[in-house]
Amino acid sequence: MQVTETLNEGLKRAYTITVTAAELDAKVQEKLVEAQPDIEMKGFRKGKVPMAMLRKQYGPRLMGDAMQESIDAAMKSHFDATGDRPALQPEVKMAGGDSWKEGQDVVVELVYEALPAIPDLDASGIVLDRLIVKADEAAVTEALTNLAGQAKSFKDRKAGVKAKDGDQVTIDFKGSVDGVEFEGGSGEDYPLVLGSNSFIPGFEAQLVGHAAGDEVSVNVTFPEGYGAAHLAGKAAVFACTVKAVKKPIAAEIDDEMAKKYGAEDLAALKGQITERLEAEYKGAARAVMKRALLDQLDGMVQFDLPAALVEAEAGQIAHQLWHEENPQEHGHNHDHIETTEEHRKLAVRRVRLGLLLAEIGRKAEITVTDAEMTQAVLAQARQYPGQERQYFEFVQKNQQIQQQLRAPIFEDKVVDFIVAGAQVTEKQITKDELQTFIEALDEI
Repeated sequence: MQVTETLNEGLKRAYTITVTAAELDAKVQEKLVEAQPDIEMKGFRKGKVPMAMLRKQYGPRLMGDAMQESIDAAMKSHFDATGDRPALQPEVKMAGGDSWKEGQDVVVELVYEALPAIPDLDASGIVLDRLIVKADEAAVTEALTNLAGQAKSFKDRKAGVKAKDGDQVTIDFKGSVDGVEFEGGSGEDYPLVLGSNSFIPGFEAQLVGHAAGDEVSVNVTFPEGYGAAHLAGKAAVFACTVKAVKKPIAAEIDDEMAKKYGAEDLAALKGQITERLEAEYKGAARAVMKRALLDQLDGMVQFDLPAALVEAEAGQIAHQLWHEENPQEHGHNHDHIETTEEHRKLAVRRVRLGLLLAEIGRKAEITVTDAEMTQAVLAQARQYPGQERQYFEFVQKNQQIQQQLRAPIFEDKVVDFIVAGAQVTEKQITKDELQTFIEALDEI
């Protein structure tokens, strides 16, 4: 077996792997000898079938296995010897295509881009601020007010008073398209909060300004992407009777309201709100510090990048941004999306940082534990109430999903490792200042 280098240019590598006919034949013979004791054939006792007959019967299939195993062994030996780590799955193809015949040497072309050598990082030169935000009384009061609004009740307005945005109207309604009522388009004594946007766009606004006892014809058009295909894009008329108009009454901020939210009293609820707010602030502050860290890392270490990785990442960025701008489109049923210089610039940053963090994690022997993976799966499974078991089974069978769950955990652990060696100063700021930092992240 021989491995010959044919290209070594930057990170690009190409080799030919030659497996001689004699080596293949010996491999096939080895497999036949190994299998012979268990093979039965008509006219022969088990294990006594002549080798010539075994070769005729099983030789062609074993030749394919021997060829694949020999090539795999040569590749493993090559990567062990060179220390190369392919950036993507290597391209392997038979020289001469399908023209190979038994008795000939097998020549395979191996092409790949190697991962670059990444310099060691001295984290002591990294300077970071750890932002600290305390939940002040105003923030807690604001949260309590919001909770009171969510716990609001409704009280009848005086007779003849017209409904406003935020009021609750009780209505009977019947919907029709082209004069024909449709299934699911009617209801009685339905409580609808105006401005909640829970009905078809434009429906609620046409009830504003009407009082109890009014008959109202509401004209709307179902959205093009409406769930019921037979109604999508259709103009409809809803004959509505306003039976009651009620104004919202916010709940009193007291111990009784606190109990509705599972707290012993108002003081306990305030404590829970304070903890939740500060946990949110801490998460946001971490995101700000992480961005600052990545910005510094991006300028600290330079190395060659595999072109194929950059191009693949640029393509993913282009697709992601396109789908964000066209949320009504799903899947890949669309024209080719061209990558731009901006896409490639962002791809270069992501690939460089991704390779750097992966190398730091590898050298530091950072791993994601089974317990951490279980927590990640549990968090995702909560999004599918009643189907948690099915989701667990799905993840167990899907390596790609496992990697998607593992990657952010690994990255966060590597970030923590780097931060531990950096110069970090705690800096107390206000909630508004933190919000300014967060908004700046979205602009980058």
